[in-house]
Amino acid sequence: MHIFLFPLVLWFLLHPVHTGHVLVFPGEYSHWLNMRNIMEELVRRNHSVTVLVADASPSVGYNNSRNAAKFNFLVFKVPFSRADLHSLTEEFIHFSMYESHVSSPLWKFLKMRDWMRRSIELGTQQCDSILKNEQLMATLRDSAFDTVLLDPMVICGDLVADVLNLPLIISLRFSFGGILESHCGHALAPPSYVPAAPLPYGDRMTFVERLINTVMYALVSVMTEMFWRLTLDKYYSEVKGSPSSVCRTLGNADIWLIRTFWDLETPRPIPPNFKHVGGLHCKPANRLPEDLEAFVQSSGDAGVVVVSFGSMVTNLTTERADVIAAAFGRIPQKVIWRFSGGIPGTLAPNTKLSDWIPQNDLLGHPKTRAFVTHGGTNGLYEAVYHAVPLVGVPLFGDQPDNLARLSRRGAAIVLDFNHLTSDELTEALNDVVNQPIYKSSMQRLSVLQRDQPVAPLSTAVFWVEFVMRHGGAQHLRLASHDLNWFQYHSVDTGAALLIAVTTAIVLCLGAARCCLRRCSRQRGRDKND
Repeated sequence: MHIFLFPLVLWFLLHPVHTGHVLVFPGEYSHWLNMRNIMEELVRRNHSVTVLVADASPSVGYNNSRNAAKFNFLVFKVPFSRADLHSLTEEFIHFSMYESHVSSPLWKFLKMRDWMRRSIELGTQQCDSILKNEQLMATLRDSAFDTVLLDPMVICGDLVADVLNLPLIISLRFSFGGILESHCGHALAPPSYVPAAPLPYGDRMTFVERLINTVMYALVSVMTEMFWRLTLDKYYSEVKGSPSSVCRTLGNADIWLIRTFWDLETPRPIPPNFKHVGGLHCKPANRLPEDLEAFVQSSGDAGVVVVSFGSMVTNLTTERADVIAAAFGRIPQKVIWRFSGGIPGTLAPNTKLSDWIPQNDLLGHPKTRAFVTHGGTNGLYEAVYHAVPLVGVPLFGDQPDNLARLSRRGAAIVLDFNHLTSDELTEALNDVVNQPIYKSSMQRLSVLQRDQPVAPLSTAVFWVEFVMRHGGAQHLRLASHDLNWFQYHSVDTGAALLIAVTTAIVLCLGAARCCLRRCSRQRGRDKND
């Protein structure tokens, strides 16, 4: 019997069964790196992962042999180039870093509107390249996918899931003003204590902050609704052949994987299909390459400072780079700086430049004393995981919100990029390294991050598998999605109650008037008698 069983067991071990098939619409840059962790874990669990990606993608490495060995890439052609996307991204980053702080609110609005308009134009061209490509759509239908995993940074991924009638899972950090989560996902966001990202407020706001927060929610909601109706909603309705909208298709999502956790997130009401998985990419540090380890060890007791402003920032001006490099030269620590561009004129011998660094492994090294960062979500959670205090220099996007959260918790010092001086950066680094409060605050957050019943990555993958096993998770979706606006806000029932109460009051008043008239008549008769 054992002789027959052994070959059978061996066959199963050598021929793993693909228990599910996932179609992925990944975002770019750090969004891609974060989602790739989920995809790799799915592959490790013997699921098949297909990545639908445009040939103009600037960061999804479909030609990378490491990625190609794990994932199936469906590459489709778009009528724009990688240079077009790169130029649009660079323009947005440059404006955010160097111009927005000196621009008037009207000019900021016009620039943002123009950037959004051009993004939508490229996005709809990409949508056409998928939805109007009959051969590609036939391939997607024949592939028998179990679910769609979408970063909503990609336009129309939700529409493709709707057309293919597939369950939808959304991976999201945050949307501007929380519009996707609250407006489309129906996650309540009372402006009295839920700050609208990217406002750097906590959940205990002053009257002025609550006022600004309320106005922000209202403005973003109205402007976004108008923008969608004039652009994407018309496109969605044309494709569907019936009235539709962005919010309706995104609101159909079975699961929302939110890339934050309650160590940094403020408590708020959330629907049962919202799952917080912040830090899913965090892991113990590996050994450093020999040359980097030698540099780290040469720091002695002073230790090292790790510096990175992310993969997207390659446009530091000479003046800003010199200011930052000069500050690093004044501290006793060795500095490892992820840097692209010309060597700063003020670069000191204690600073090592590299166009790529093993960031997680450096942050997990026992000699690392501080992390200078722009405040991207991925790097921020790695710092929390390894309990490394921060000096934050936010540049764009969600970074001011991220760093404000850590600053409120006493684990970071936040500086202004455009007004930063060498003296300020030097002082901030000395404070973060030498004052125990910053390290102890970060250690407290690290304990909270690690103290979970299930690791964030396992939680994220569990819910992807849950949706595949059950063909969706609509039982977790709020019934409010199926109500129109006056039903959702109880306008109809409120009006009915108001009419009923008003009618009752009118009837009572009428009856009272009749009674009073009769009484007065009766008194008159009594007097006459």
